[in-house]
Amino acid sequence: MDKENLPKDSGSTREFSTGAHRDGATGKGRCDLLPLHEVASVMNDPVIESLAMFIDTHDEKHIVAALESSKDILPEFKGSLANMMIEASMLYEAGALKYGENNWQRGMPLKCYIDSGIRHYLKTLRGDDDEPHYRGFVWNLLCALWTIRNIENPFEGFKTIE
Repeated sequence: MDKENLPKDSGSTREFSTGAHRDGATGKGRCDLLPLHEVASVMNDPVIESLAMFIDTHDEKHIVAALESSKDILPEFKGSLANMMIEASMLYEAGALKYGENNWQRGMPLKCYIDSGIRHYLKTLRGDDDEPHYRGFVWNLLCALWTIRNIENPFEGFKTIE
């Protein structure tokens, strides 16, 4: 796999209590803390609005809606969910080479996936080309869906407002 397809390395790694590893997050911004409904309103963006609705409701259908909307917004997917999944598979391959196969399935906090997914989406919209951010967006949202469906107490520590 050529270097341009590998995820960007910050030089630091986080290790979770489950044994899963992930690139460090410090200094990248915390997109999970943005007021997403307001961001979606300002940007008139259905992907961000769907993720805001997910955070509010914890209903995974909003993650699916975000992915479905993005296929028509991000030109890399050419309007095709199949293209989206092939692109995401490239990042799964790169992650397996860097961290070991299915390292992410050991379990990471759901907020890590949402934070990183939003950041990758915004960086794609901004035109950042230091790595294939559109792949990171999809990878994170697919991992979030898998986590909701397969990890006990997936919303533990996740943003909730009482």
